[in-house]
Amino acid sequence: MSKGKGKSKIKTHKGTKKRFRLSAKGKAMHRSSGTSHLAQAVSSKRRRNLRGTTSVDPCMEPTIHAALNGHSY
Repeated sequence: MSKGKGKSKIKTHKGTKKRFRLSAKGKAMHRSSGTSHLAQAVSSKRRRNLRGTTSVDPCMEPTIHAALNGHSY
């Protein structure tokens, strides 16, 4: 048995899937950098503002959408 010569499937980029997720409206969201460790050197205000997730810059959205291929979490 030989496989047909159809189009190959577009695979989800696993590194992108781990770092980004799509919101309900389709915006790409990511975790702020500089939050994992060594935060005692950062001011309380900066740490507070780094909490949670933020949206990605609009110029990067098409690239992330293509890498995720519609699959996020």
